[in-house]
Amino acid sequence: MDLLHSWGVELAVHLQTGYSRYGGLFSVASTVADLHTTFFWLFPVWFHLRRHTALRLVWVAVVGDWLNLVLKWILFGERPYWWVHETRFYGAGPVPSLQQFPITCETGPGSPSGHAMGAAGVWYVMVTALLSVATEKRCPPLLFKFLQIGLWMVMGLVALVVCMSRVYMAAHFPHQVIAGVITGVLVAEVVSKEIWIYSASMKRYLFTTLFLTSFAAGFYLLLKAAGVDLLWTLDKAQRWCVRPEWVHLDSTPFASLLRNMGTLFGLGLGLHSPLYTETKKSSSTLVRAGCVISSLLLLHLFDSFKPPTHTAALFYLLSFCKSATVPLVTVSIIPYCVNGALSLQNKKGV
Repeated sequence: MDLLHSWGVELAVHLQTGYSRYGGLFSVASTVADLHTTFFWLFPVWFHLRRHTALRLVWVAVVGDWLNLVLKWILFGERPYWWVHETRFYGAGPVPSLQQFPITCETGPGSPSGHAMGAAGVWYVMVTALLSVATEKRCPPLLFKFLQIGLWMVMGLVALVVCMSRVYMAAHFPHQVIAGVITGVLVAEVVSKEIWIYSASMKRYLFTTLFLTSFAAGFYLLLKAAGVDLLWTLDKAQRWCVRPEWVHLDSTPFASLLRNMGTLFGLGLGLHSPLYTETKKSSSTLVRAGCVISSLLLLHLFDSFKPPTHTAALFYLLSFCKSATVPLVTVSIIPYCVNGALSLQNKKGV
């Protein structure tokens, strides 16, 4: 593995020195590839335009990130920014100089890459959804073929840029981002075939949330009892990150787990809320546009709330609640308010 890691470090150094002018692009790619973008931006748009696609986005993102956490605990992947300081591969020779950035110092294991995995899964869902729409609209065969090739090429380009950005940031080795892309596509393909996610009961949402959380926590406790420290990477991040403030509590494994579980639970609450039942049949263009714009604006304001980090337990609890609020507001509260406002306006206009 040391030889494979050394090749990865060489590629990271090559990208940082030869492609430094694209540093801004790589930073944006890493930021956008985070599942935060999926939950706060993509999900609200897709839900009010094509409900089934939005549900697939959430299920693929949540299940994929949960699997990513479990795989990281099993594979124990190193990260370049600390590996170069601890390896004996270079002996007494000079160690490659890797730059670090504000988003470099993630605290979890590195394999597979969560950003690459999430981006691949989310884009797979969106591409297949757009092709499905083209099929429903009876798109001419030749045009459909061009559309098909174009969309898959765009997805491939996005995946490539995300992978390059993660290597450029010294957060991952090349084999980790490749494994992330492959795993992300596989998760998206498997989850997309599950028809029950479109009509899951609140009991199913609650059971799934509890099962995934309990499995991860139980797996952690089991390995800890066996003498395996699954938080070994946190010490490395704190030791080798050039700036302590770049080590964020929200990049820890349990923070990611609780954010995702909160999102899934909140989606279940929203879909089975009386408010959603009253408004789910409203499908006018004006209502949908109002819901999309209102959702994006409100969630943007809501995102400015950052849970306090001085107490880990409080941070995790508030992160869960914040994540649960996002789909709940998007699915039930905003459509109810938009429909109510438009109905009141129509009554005044009569």
